[in-house]
Amino acid sequence: MLARLRKYIMTGLLIWVPLGITILVIKLLVDLMDKTILFLPPTWRPEAVLGFDIPGLGIVVASVIIFVTGFFLTNFAGRRLIKLGESVLDRIPLVRSIYSAVKQVTETVLSSEGDTFSEVYLIEYPRKGLWTLCFKTSNSPKLFDEVAGEALVTVFVPTTPNPTSGFILFVPISEAKKLDIEVEDALKLVMSLGVVAPGDKTINIDDIKEDIDKLKKRKKNKLK
Repeated sequence: MLARLRKYIMTGLLIWVPLGITILVIKLLVDLMDKTILFLPPTWRPEAVLGFDIPGLGIVVASVIIFVTGFFLTNFAGRRLIKLGESVLDRIPLVRSIYSAVKQVTETVLSSEGDTFSEVYLIEYPRKGLWTLCFKTSNSPKLFDEVAGEALVTVFVPTTPNPTSGFILFVPISEAKKLDIEVEDALKLVMSLGVVAPGDKTINIDDIKEDIDKLKKRKKNKLK
């Protein structure tokens, strides 16, 4: 009876936890984009015109702002304006460092021509015999290759279950093992604490319970 009750609870959690987190993330993004309403003059905002707020209207406003900005800045006058603005920012010490770093990262990640985060690797880290999942970010600078005496590759090692944090390593290309799996599948593996292996579509409750029981039996046998 208890085993069946536990199975029902686990099944319910597997349905509601991912769904709840997804809803929270989407709500966070919608609330964040709704802040773009503040770009509109007070008399143009929904609460002034209609007398009430319209949730999600910020997404439309943000999309329009992004589109209009991109359309305007792709012509000759827009490019000249960008150079002028960046030359001003380049004269401000702290702002210059932050802006240039964020701009370079954004261009690298959003560029369709680059190979950033397009390849998954296994490396031996933090010591020989232990393997860590990582993502290629770029080829290492030539200066690093010269100092190391061999070609290196720059990889990002994510933390689990939050893959947005982590650290970078410069690994010899000869020691980085490329995996034939999708980046999305690798991220699922990291976020699920290794439960969802590449290619898995669903999590079988019975299989997880069976694996846990096997681990418990092994521990008991070792204690004996």
